[in-house]
Amino acid sequence: MADHGKQIKDDEQYEALRSEGAGKEKAARIANTGRGKAGRRGGKSRPYEEWGKGKLYEKARKIGIGGRSLMNKQRLIKALRKH
Repeated sequence: MADHGKQIKDDEQYEALRSEGAGKEKAARIANTGRGKAGRRGGKSRPYEEWGKGKLYEKARKIGIGGRSLMNKQRLIKALRKH
């Protein structure tokens, strides 16, 4: 297991998330939250599959996903989850 320095509090969890396909930023946020607390947060938003393409596009724009104008709904969902 690699040591990611002081920025990452839980290297093991970070590596597991990265191997599952999570982006660096997302994996770092989750790994730094703590195992007990991370599972209890969130869940307030509907799943992306229930969102319209316009809402997905706006979310992708806000977080800076490139190439979004060429993406269909499924590609937008995949890009948002990977980010």
